[in-house]
Amino acid sequence: MPEIRFWQGNTAVAMGAIAAGCRFFGGYPITPSSEIAEIMAVELPKVGGKFIQMEDEIGSIAAVIGASIAGYKAMTATSGPGFSLKQENIGFAYMTEVPIVVVNVMRGGPSTGLPTKVSQQDVMQARWGTHGDHETIALAPASVQECYELTIESFNLSERFRQPVILLSDEVVGHMREKVVIPEGESIPIVNRKKPKVKPEDYIPYKPDPEDDIPPMASFGDGYRWHVTGLTHNEWGFPTNDPDVTESKIWRLVRKVDRFKGEIVKCDTYETQDADMIVVAYGSVSRTALSAVREARSKGLKVGFFRPITLWPFPVDELQVLLDGVKAVLVPELNCGQMVLEVQRAVEGRAKVFGKGLVNGDLFRPSEIFEFIKEVA
Repeated sequence: MPEIRFWQGNTAVAMGAIAAGCRFFGGYPITPSSEIAEIMAVELPKVGGKFIQMEDEIGSIAAVIGASIAGYKAMTATSGPGFSLKQENIGFAYMTEVPIVVVNVMRGGPSTGLPTKVSQQDVMQARWGTHGDHETIALAPASVQECYELTIESFNLSERFRQPVILLSDEVVGHMREKVVIPEGESIPIVNRKKPKVKPEDYIPYKPDPEDDIPPMASFGDGYRWHVTGLTHNEWGFPTNDPDVTESKIWRLVRKVDRFKGEIVKCDTYETQDADMIVVAYGSVSRTALSAVREARSKGLKVGFFRPITLWPFPVDELQVLLDGVKAVLVPELNCGQMVLEVQRAVEGRAKVFGKGLVNGDLFRPSEIFEFIKEVA
């Protein structure tokens, strides 16, 4: 039988990670994500896992990468300035193709900003925070239930695609408390990284399988030898300046995600079938936006709702199929206008796109988004 819990969002992230098979957490306290580390410190040892608080955010993600290379499913959690400090090692994990989960419970910025207040100011940092080309997978929960479910999904995607996956929560979602339904253990889909099937002496560590562009991953200590470096490397893992090898490596990092976008992307819709206006919102803002859309419908306005659950890759195709007859797309978000730019790119001029930003540390009220709808209508 499913179990019912009344959890905080950050609690649901921690428990979802354990359910996904996470057995290593490396972190450093930072508001508003600290509860995740606190719960992992208590719960991980109960299932044979390891918790370590490092000297800073850089050390914590380095430890997580090392744990993953050693065969553990591993996670770190942070916010704002800590997410910035992790970026270089996130890039290292992209280049070395090491699966890790990074939870960012967003707060206001820049710098120390608003440690106890909500924002969505890290949307573009999640996509482009580290240098170089790669594809980003980032999921944005809007409820405590989704904090649990999308944490599991983050691990599954990370293990499948051998790269970092970012759970882009925010202060409101992380600290709210709601009912969570936990399915029976055997009904939860769990994905584990692909292991090599060849003998150790025949193992080429970065030779991808042609069907998915992803190399099998051996763990350190399994008897397989491989070299790990952030330098652009050949299939043996050794640095190279060969332009053909470099070209092939970088395009493969992009292609291994891009070719499976249809299986990665998740979104949610409401009343879009006859809409002449669509409100696009994500994370905590999606809750107030949906309330405003329902109010608009009750007043006779043909307004629909679209929620990207997967922020990266952005659900371009899923939004475009809803645009027939739509004259305006509205994007309320807790920043000065970040995802609205991606929506404009996706809409491709088929409708006018309007953004509304809020950066005072508070949530939109449903009435504010309803007034935004009336202004555009």
